[in-house]
Amino acid sequence: MSNPDTNFLADRISIALRWLSLLGAVTVLANSDVMQSSVIITMVIAALWNVLLTSFAMFNRRIFTQQYITVAIDIFIFAAAFYFNGTINGRLNWLGIMPIFTSAIFYGKQGGIFVSIVAAILQVGLGLIDAQPLDSLLNGVTMWAIYALCAFILGHISEQVGERIRKERLPARPAIGKAEMTDQERIKALFDLTFALTSTLNYESVIEMALDLSAQALTDPLNPDDRLVSLVLLFGDQNLYVASARRLTTADLRGTVPGERGIIADAINRGDSILIKDVDQDPEVTRFVACRSCKSAFCYPLRTGLDVYGVLLFAHPDPDYFTPEQVEILNLIGNQSRIAFQNAQLYNELELEKERMMEIQDEARKKLARDLHDGPTQSIAAIAMRVNFARRLIEREPGSAADELFKIEDLARRTTKEIRHMLFTLRPLVLESQGLIAALTSMAEKMEDTYDQHVTIQADPELIDKLDSGKQAVIFYIAEEAVNNARKHAEAAHVWVRLSLAKQDVALLEIEDNGVGFNVGAIDSSYESRGSLGMVNMRERAELINGALQIDSQVGKGTRILLWVPLSEQAAERMRHG
Repeated sequence: MSNPDTNFLADRISIALRWLSLLGAVTVLANSDVMQSSVIITMVIAALWNVLLTSFAMFNRRIFTQQYITVAIDIFIFAAAFYFNGTINGRLNWLGIMPIFTSAIFYGKQGGIFVSIVAAILQVGLGLIDAQPLDSLLNGVTMWAIYALCAFILGHISEQVGERIRKERLPARPAIGKAEMTDQERIKALFDLTFALTSTLNYESVIEMALDLSAQALTDPLNPDDRLVSLVLLFGDQNLYVASARRLTTADLRGTVPGERGIIADAINRGDSILIKDVDQDPEVTRFVACRSCKSAFCYPLRTGLDVYGVLLFAHPDPDYFTPEQVEILNLIGNQSRIAFQNAQLYNELELEKERMMEIQDEARKKLARDLHDGPTQSIAAIAMRVNFARRLIEREPGSAADELFKIEDLARRTTKEIRHMLFTLRPLVLESQGLIAALTSMAEKMEDTYDQHVTIQADPELIDKLDSGKQAVIFYIAEEAVNNARKHAEAAHVWVRLSLAKQDVALLEIEDNGVGFNVGAIDSSYESRGSLGMVNMRERAELINGALQIDSQVGKGTRILLWVPLSEQAAERMRHG
């Protein structure tokens, strides 16, 4: 009965026979004088295993190598029950018929007889533990004869039933010729390539596999045709460029098209494949010299939602080359290629995101080192110098030494405040315990107390409940970075931090100062040579929460930083697409 068309029927028969065997075993145990816990546990395991197989059968599902696993577990259950129930002196000797039934149903007479031998050997081996060798051997031979007879009968019935079902379900097929065998080999090769296509996370491999897969699907192995032109066009800065191709000239490989007219634009705009038979009229496809002699072309857009990566383009001199069957295959390959390309792009973006996070961590360490060097390190060095000076004053001018000690004390207090402020910015515990507004307020107080920097916080308390902890943390760090930049570079007398609801599902963080301002374009263009990446860090933190950051500043007119934070998936999608 081991055939794909009869597997589920075999499963159901074996499950039913197993329930009958377990019912018989439970009945025997119920009438026994002694109930051993080990035997009961074995029966419970057997019942649970059959419940699992029953649930699979109800939904026409099977696990990998289920037949082998089922036979092996049935043998184990029989051996455990036989051993724990007293081996040859117990009442469950007959339970060995359970795995024999299963194997006979799955594998016919040969399988049943093989397992009957295994069951008899197990009975002999386990019986030697607490019985005479002769008794154990006689018991094993007797049970084997019974098992073998059952295996032969049930296996024969199973084979006959399986053959009858196969004849009814499978119509007679003619002899397979050489061409049909070639088609089978091609289908297998296409399946292997499709599997490889969906398994790779390298978008360059996806492109090459898509072209190879398409060529193999379109080319008849018995009648090769080398006139098919195929290429993958991907979007670059503005135009579509040739990412990979087959049978293009060297000049064509360097060509680009805008993707605004013809079959390419129509496929992208419709989001569906297009077949045309007047390629010579297409203004963009004819830019490729290899396509000018073609009469028919097929274009599949690599598009997911509003994200457009490019197109798959195929062209041929025969106007009737692309049959409906070939178009269906190309659509299937194109769909798999689109999914594989999207996965590869997402994986590539994830790798870039990991690199950016590492850069942010590295920048945070550098920022901490700079702050320590510019602040507490300098102050502590100054304290050491003043202590040395005070020690000399005590020896020469005791009266002046007291004033110097007061200055040292004041410097030490200011240094302590700077260190506490740095610790606060590294990990604001108040943000975790009391929320965003309390953290912003504490940040403003520490700025005032430590650096005499006036910061005003204006936040909508009802908005905080709509922000998860991750977004609150990003908002705090961007606000802290902006305020710190205003203190260091803007010479601002006052900084305002406002948090409000811009729209129903979009929050707005605004940081404004009345400082000297700066040229945003000039600063952005020179960031590679700068030691600080504060603006880059703010933009990357905004991207982590799908937010949008805008920096407005002019020399002499202060700076205004705006951060829009989406509060829903719909808002994030709107912001992603402008």
